[in-house]
Amino acid sequence: MNDPNLRHGTLEWQGDLRFTGGGPNGPKITLDGDGVAGPGPVVTLLLAAAGCSGADVVGILAKQQVTLRSFTIEVTGRRAEDYPKRIKELTLIFRLAGDGLTEAKARRAVDLSIEKYCSVMLSLNPDIPIRTEIVIEG
Repeated sequence: MNDPNLRHGTLEWQGDLRFTGGGPNGPKITLDGDGVAGPGPVVTLLLAAAGCSGADVVGILAKQQVTLRSFTIEVTGRRAEDYPKRIKELTLIFRLAGDGLTEAKARRAVDLSIEKYCSVMLSLNPDIPIRTEIVIEG
């Protein structure tokens, strides 16, 4: 049975705190608990949230007739001081430039992603506050 909603990944230990992994027959990434050979697991979580939201924003802006020239997302997660040191808050700064891009179009795309479409963001604990900032560049 082929379930289109099922996702699968495998991590293989490489020594120390390093792992490589990915989906079946897909590209591989390196995770490093020390953050040397690759991003650590928490940074990877932040990147996954930003990447998911970014993909939504690109698609939504395309539907709004915006042609992106550049797009960068800076993501910061504040961790709790005590174990399990989970993420307590997220901040994402969306830096965009494009033809037909306005602050209103960017805000709409970001809000729709964060509140409705980004499966990674919506899989996080709902008590995590998510702050967004939009910067329209040249």
